[in-house]
Parts: sequence; C-alpha cells; structure tokens
Amino acid sequence: MRATRLGLGVLGAAVTAYGLFLLSGLGLQQVTAVLVWVLGGVVANDGVITPLVVALGVLVAVRAPSSWRTPLLWVLVVLGPLTLVAVPVLGRFGAKADNPTLLDRPYWLGYAVIVVVMLALAAVSARRRRGVAGQVGGDREVVHGG
Repeated sequence: MRATRLGLGVLGAAVTAYGLFLLSGLGLQQVTAVLVWVLGGVVANDGVITPLVVALGVLVAVRAPSSWRTPLLWVLVVLGPLTLVAVPVLGRFGAKADNPTLLDRPYWLGYAVIVVVMLALAAVSARRRRGVAGQVGGDREVVHGG
C-alpha cells in the first residue's frame, strides 16, 4: 500500500510539473486566464456548491422519510455537479451562428434522461429500503410475536 501511494504521489508530481512546464510557455494573458479559472473553481466549490449540498443534505436528513434519505443524497451528489458542469452547454453559451456544428446536439434531452434515470434509481432504492425496513429483523421495524 505504501509503495502504491508513493508511486501515485510521484506520478502526480510529474504530471503537475509537466503541466506547469506547459503553462510557462503561454503568454501572461493565458496564464492569468488559467489562474482565474482555477481559483474561480475553488471559490465556486467551497463558497457555493459545498454549502448548498450541506444545506440540502441536512434538509433531506430532517424532512425526507428514512427510506428516501440515502437515495435522495445520491441524486444530490450526482446531479449537483453534473448540472453545474452542464450549465454552459444547456445554456448554449459559446454557440455561434456562423458555426452550426457547435452545440449541435439535443443536450437538454440527454440531461433530462440522466435526471429521469437518477430519480428512477432513487425510487427503486427507496422502495427496496422500505421493504427491508418492514421485514422481521429489519433496521426500522421489528415485529415481535406474542
């Protein structure tokens, strides 16, 4: 295990060094744009996404039925970042009238399919959890004979 971690650390350091080498060959304007993008990602994650996910997680933990808690948290964890990454595509930012090949797919349809699949999986999981909880010896309700 220690050798694996050391190897991954060395590999990560080498890839980082290569990335910095490539970055050093760019002009100041591009380096500044990269730094703004990287810092913006950190600020967006730590300042917006994380507090929102924590707040929604607390809301789910307090308000949702017990069989739905974990599946809803799965949905939040998957769809939250996916939605954030998809916003530029779904909003068609960067589309150009003179280049119809940019953003030429039905991205909303693909996004809707992923949302429906995630909600369906959550519903199946919640139903299974509810079934397990109602059985003798389940984690929520134990039926005692008498």
